[in-house]
Amino acid sequence: MIRGQLESVRQTKRSHSSVWLTMPRLTRRMTQQGASLVEYAFVILIFMSMLFGVSGFGHMLFVYHHINNAAKEATRYASVRGSTCNTDANGGSCQASNSASGISGPTTAADIQAFVTSITPSSIETSRLVVPTTSGTYFCGVNGSACSPPITTAPASCNTNATANDAHCTVKVTVAYAYKFIFPLLPSPTTTTAPCTQPGFCLSSTSQMVIVH
Repeated sequence: MIRGQLESVRQTKRSHSSVWLTMPRLTRRMTQQGASLVEYAFVILIFMSMLFGVSGFGHMLFVYHHINNAAKEATRYASVRGSTCNTDANGGSCQASNSASGISGPTTAADIQAFVTSITPSSIETSRLVVPTTSGTYFCGVNGSACSPPITTAPASCNTNATANDAHCTVKVTVAYAYKFIFPLLPSPTTTTAPCTQPGFCLSSTSQMVIVH
């Protein structure tokens, strides 16, 4: 009798073991699939954030590199188009054909702006690009503008409006860009910061150079 009871217990254990070996496998597999889906959601969010971040900040760095280079190129352009620049058609460097805005003679603020726009690639919005010309802090030393504060180490004529672009005077050009991220990585500023003229992250670069002629 006792032997029969023991055999019955063994059979019951076997049946329970077979159920335990079959049912939990399906449950375990479904649980793993659910966990994988949750993990995938977290991973894809982190991956996309990193991808958009690299793309956004990379483009921002590209824009800043351009405006920094544009400011330097603009001062070089102005430094050889001063008040004594030769307009002779037989070799003068200040001919209309050599001007960004189609003028002959010494460069002007409008000519500088046209030059900066002409060297700006299509991947940068020119509507957000500005060359401020209303303050000596950001711009001076071209035809019709004077430097403020005055240049004490240059000839006295550099401090007057008529001859601010004489040789040995200093030309100063600032290029600014109100940047907005392509993807909404950061809250976009709603206020305008000088020298930019539109809301955004204001990127700017200033360059100075002595006028050659």
